[in-house]
Amino acid sequence: MKPLLAALRAVLVLTAVCGVLYPLAVTAVAQVPGLKDHANGSPVSVNGRGVGSELIGQSFSDADGRPLRRYFQSRPSAAGDGYDPTATSASNLGPEDIVDRDGEPSLLSTVCARSRAVGELEGVDGSRPYCTGSGVGAVLSVRPDRVTSVNEPCPAAPFVAEYRGVKVECATPGQDPRAGRIVPVRGAAPADPAVPADAVTASGSGLDPHISVAYAELQARRVAAARGVPVGAVRALIDEETTGRALGFMGEPVVNVLRLNIALDRAAPRRG
Repeated sequence: MKPLLAALRAVLVLTAVCGVLYPLAVTAVAQVPGLKDHANGSPVSVNGRGVGSELIGQSFSDADGRPLRRYFQSRPSAAGDGYDPTATSASNLGPEDIVDRDGEPSLLSTVCARSRAVGELEGVDGSRPYCTGSGVGAVLSVRPDRVTSVNEPCPAAPFVAEYRGVKVECATPGQDPRAGRIVPVRGAAPADPAVPADAVTASGSGLDPHISVAYAELQARRVAAARGVPVGAVRALIDEETTGRALGFMGEPVVNVLRLNIALDRAAPRRG
């Protein structure tokens, strides 16, 4: 019985130390001023009502998923249905993912569609290299006697009429694009698109609460018009909510979207 009693005592002692005392000690330390907000998830409240976290992005859209013009929009998310901390993840799609399959858009087509949508929302040119005007990846399947625009199913008109003297056809159902050589077409889009990269790509966690200064500046005119205030006033708020590089040299300046939208509501209350 001695070994069994010794094992029982060890279980009780370790349960008390590791399962009770240690968690209580860590929790107590986490409530020290300066650590409390971070330990509790950096919650943000407005007039006593919780509106989110400084560490987790969120959408600013209506019930139908349309962006609210009076608010700055966040970076896209691939976490669950979007910004879901219980499903934090990236899309797991890489730069070679350029062909749509079984109704699922490739990473390239997803980027193209987002860029087109942001361009329409902000009133700028949403075109990008390797994207069609309709917002899908500009990719051809090339064979000696046949060329197909693989991301444009029939009856869509292909983004280019011919390729090296061969007429380009739309993609037919069930056609395997791998039967030919996959050729992405750069097109005439500018090398430096008007829509920044963080407006069309999700972060690795899918929860990034920040956007680049360039993306914030792109949205300033639309937000100012929706709120009926000078664009200069909105840009001043962007400057106030911009966080510099970590330790002065790591990363790029960023803007916390939730904090910026809260500042907007205080400085220029929404109408209606």
